[in-house]
Amino acid sequence: MRHRFLQCLTVCLMLFAAVPSPASAAGYTQTHYPIVLVHGLFGFDRVGPVDYFYGIAPALRSGGADVYVTSVSAANSTEVRGEQLLLQVKQILAATGATKVNLIGHSHGAPTSRYVASVRPDLVASVTSVGGVNQGSRVADVLIGAVPDVTYGVANAVSGLISFLSGSPTLPQNARAAAVSLSTAGTAAFNARHPEGVPTTACGEGAYQVNGVYYFSWSGAKPLTNVLDASDPVLGLTSLAFNGAKNDGLVSSCSSHLGRVLRDDYALNHLDEVNQLIGITNLFETNPVTLYRQQANRLQGLGL
Repeated sequence: MRHRFLQCLTVCLMLFAAVPSPASAAGYTQTHYPIVLVHGLFGFDRVGPVDYFYGIAPALRSGGADVYVTSVSAANSTEVRGEQLLLQVKQILAATGATKVNLIGHSHGAPTSRYVASVRPDLVASVTSVGGVNQGSRVADVLIGAVPDVTYGVANAVSGLISFLSGSPTLPQNARAAAVSLSTAGTAAFNARHPEGVPTTACGEGAYQVNGVYYFSWSGAKPLTNVLDASDPVLGLTSLAFNGAKNDGLVSSCSSHLGRVLRDDYALNHLDEVNQLIGITNLFETNPVTLYRQQANRLQGLGL
């Protein structure tokens, strides 16, 4: 009797394991419109074997999504990066026959995506901000006041090298313009020109939909997440600029808010939000790749 019970239990467990969970089912991330990933400051699409959005695009494609990873200036103003992104969006639409795209931007990629949605809402179905600099960054404020001019020259050289290695050597670099765009004052000026989805109250939510474009945001709030991650000490240091306010190491949780705030306190830091450093993230938090898949499924549910 005991042997038969164990056999039945084994068969049941095997059958249960064979049934795909909703998150792994075919079509789980299959959105109506293509998903376009937009990198942040000093970002890239791919350098050698390393993707900026590490492992995220393949994970989205595995569930049926049509995914494109764009490459804009590693360091430049939001408007310059936005115009570069707009051109790539038009190219993606021409190649796919789609009428709109779902933009997902990390860090400076969030206002870059917002720029496109603001000037051409007819081409954008949704904007998702991940750790986005939507109200400025205290880190940028500190750097503007403390960094000598020569440092911007070094930053431009580094940005140029990043773009060269990622296959976009002609993209213009302007680290000073990037710093100004990401500062509190610079972001406030940008928001006055492009207010869509931006909260009108301190640490509140913004409009969920403007001009037919849906707006979402989520972010981390834990600068130190894994002792094996070499970037953690740097983010731990930069987090001091926020004077105890909840932040991911580079952006405060309140500053990350845009449209519908899905969550602003994941135990992830600014690089964890894109599954960096090469997948070394917080073992005790939802894997960031899963968060992107969940958002794709959320967009799918809205017919986007």
